[in-house]
Amino acid sequence: MTAPDKKLRSIDELAGETAGWRAAGETTVLVNGAFDMLHVGHLRYLAEAKDHADHLVAAVNSDVSVRASKGETRPIIPEAERVEILSHLWMVDRICLFDDLTVGPVLERLRPDLHAKGTDYTVDNVPERLVVEAYGGRTVICGDPKDHATTDLIGIIIERFGRQ
Repeated sequence: MTAPDKKLRSIDELAGETAGWRAAGETTVLVNGAFDMLHVGHLRYLAEAKDHADHLVAAVNSDVSVRASKGETRPIIPEAERVEILSHLWMVDRICLFDDLTVGPVLERLRPDLHAKGTDYTVDNVPERLVVEAYGGRTVICGDPKDHATTDLIGIIIERFGRQ
């Protein structure tokens, strides 16, 4: 069995697992994003989020979701490969894919103790904060300053190497 098979779950499968962790007194933090062209900002965000709970779930925007939010030229890396890359990171315990424009439905289904967002947010402006608060969860901000972004990396690559 490959690593992605060990960590990737459907949202329904993951709902059962997170409920089991909760029943055992273990905590869960959920992070979300496209994780396209993984970079050091992603790693710092994931590592700090993992410090907040026993289990880290990465909810990954599907290719459909990334295209809807970032345009037809994205993602650069297909969802299967993004999942495979994340599955090899020590801090990621489980992964699920989602098609929605926001992670709200995933949060409602999984009910993690914490929802971690990057430093381009504050707790007060996280779009899903009210969803998390409604079931008794908490929102936390993690990672280093937003000095790294896939969009910026794409711009640097185009600037240095041009469109070929």
